[in-house]
Parts: sequence; structure tokens; C-alpha cells
Amino acid sequence: MIDGIGIDVVDIARFLESLERTPGLREKLFTESERTLSSQSLAARFAAKEALYKALSPSHGLHWHDAEVINQPNGKPEFLFRGEIADLVDGAQVHLSLSHDAGIASAIVVLER
Repeated sequence: MIDGIGIDVVDIARFLESLERTPGLREKLFTESERTLSSQSLAARFAAKEALYKALSPSHGLHWHDAEVINQPNGKPEFLFRGEIADLVDGAQVHLSLSHDAGIASAIVVLER
């Protein structure tokens, strides 16, 4: 049964301007391994974390590093959960799809229990 759906889109250029303009933002939003990725991948991962938040519909803010986007050997993206987000997910199956093209990054998350 679907328990939550979230979608988010990010203008990559505007997102990169925010990262350059705001010291420490990259470190706040992304784990150490995520920070090594291309700008398109960072924007897509930001969209994924925002879409996850929408799918979970928590009553308060969450820690950015508690949801890390990793890639399986075949390239399929998925989340690695820690802390409070792991507690909220509580064993649910989380489906993630990422895309970036024409200056836009997008993500959709489906939470299934």
C-alpha cells in the first residue's frame, strides 16, 4: 500500500548559485561522499531529500545527513537511512527515481508499506 509520495524539481544553475553564495551549505545538505559528485547529481540528490520529506510528511524538520543517496552497482539510486529518518521509514520500501536534463534536476519518492 502506498503511504506517501513526494516529488521535487530543482533549477540546477540557481541551486549552484545558492551553494556558492552560502558558506557551509554544501556541508549542511550533503554527506562527505555525496559532496564529491557533479553539480547535476548534487541538485538531483537535493531534490530527492526534499521529495522524501514530502513523502514522509513529518511534523518537524529532519537532518539532511540522515538520508544519503547512494547508487547501486547498476546505477540505480536508493537511500541509505540513519537516525530519525530511519525511525520514520521504519522498514517501509522506499522507491526513488532521479533525473536531470535541460538545467533541471528532479526526483520522485514513493513510500510503500
